Amino acid sequence: MLKTMKCPVRVVWVFRQSRYVALATTDLSLTVEQIIEFYGARWKIESGFKEIKQDIGSAKSQTRTAHAVSNHLHFCLMATTLTWIYADRLTQAPERKHQIRGRASFAFSDVRRLLAEAALHPDFQALCPPPTQRPRNPFVALLLRMVA
Repeated sequence: MLKTMKCPVRVVWVFRQSRYVALATTDLSLTVEQIIEFYGARWKIESGFKEIKQDIGSAKSQTRTAHAVSNHLHFCLMATTLTWIYADRLTQAPERKHQIRGRASFAFSDVRRLLAEAALHPDFQALCPPPTQRPRNPFVALLLRMVA
């Protein structure tokens, strides 16, 4: 029983690398495997927020109003989404710039670096060919073509 929340809690101890980590849940119907799986998924979400704050620049915003903060966050999320869409369309996984022992998957910064290099290449327009008709808002049209 957790006194601060006044409800029963299930704690699972997992040995990770050189120490034990406690995973707690209030959902008593979950199995040990499900608790560990959900914790792993939660960590990926936290990692995604770190990418948005540090790699995309959400933490460095100097906006003052709630509307401006919301707009800035939406653009950061859109930039992150477009980067992952670009990563999904790659035929070959990018190489890691900073190798980590025991980890073969690439990082967000690796994809971002590749996208920046591709955007500077003269053939980048082949990915987003110009429309035949002039759109009302060319910036939004460009973003929609990139997502499509």
